[in-house]
Amino acid sequence: MSEYYFDHIHFRSPDPVKTADFYEQMFGAKRISMRDDGDGRAMVKLDLKGITILINQQADKNAQVGLVHFGIRTDNLDEAVTAMKEKGVNFSQDVRQVRPDFKMSFLVAPEDVSIELQEGQF
Repeated sequence: MSEYYFDHIHFRSPDPVKTADFYEQMFGAKRISMRDDGDGRAMVKLDLKGITILINQQADKNAQVGLVHFGIRTDNLDEAVTAMKEKGVNFSQDVRQVRPDFKMSFLVAPEDVSIELQEGQF
């Protein structure tokens, strides 16, 4: 049976740097990295006492902002997805190999909460 671990929470913001500043100033989060996702859009990665917070910039003004999804890591993604599908869980994205050491899938939890189920570290 697969094991599961909380991995990260992912937000989208019109100003990821300003949003990251809030988590740093209010909660003591530490900035791990910042990068350009292209077209001048920023992605900031924070650590809040072992919890990873990812904040990326919305692609356009009509894109969703706020909570995008949270990530749960597993030691065997293929087994986990198969077991969940057998129990009727709906997946919005099947397993996708991103890198040799990282693959992910997205499932839809109650209340349309998006969960990134992953194997490996982002």
